Amino acid sequence: MLHDEMYMREALYEARLASSKGEVPIGAVIVRRGVIIARGHNLKEQGRNAQLHAEMIALEKASKHLNSWRLTGCTLYVTIEPCLMCAGAIYQSRVSRVVYGSKDIKAGAFGSLYDLSQDKRINHRVQLEKGILSDETAQIMSSFFEKLRVK
Repeated sequence: MLHDEMYMREALYEARLASSKGEVPIGAVIVRRGVIIARGHNLKEQGRNAQLHAEMIALEKASKHLNSWRLTGCTLYVTIEPCLMCAGAIYQSRVSRVVYGSKDIKAGAFGSLYDLSQDKRINHRVQLEKGILSDETAQIMSSFFEKLRVK
């Protein structure tokens, strides 16, 4: 649990980077054998590309780092529960474990709107850990959207 909090703080750092660029503040890191091998934060607005979610960017970087699409043995830390697109990519890349901070009741695919982790038809299993630093991960999102509403 202590390591999970440490790596989630790194994902929060990425979320703050996204926020500083006017992006929805979601951050992700991928860890293998105790080492961060990839980082990402939302870049949808900047890249004008709906696929540029924090998780997707981190998954691509991890694959390049390992020179493989298979990310077995890797843990993805992400500040907000992954959406369907990201969950699909997580399964396709064979990530072993996903740790997220806050639920996404509007789009979450690991327990909120859907729960792909419970779908027995999927041939890969992902170990889930939910709610790590959830107060902090929720706060950064709330603050971002409050500032948008004020403008």
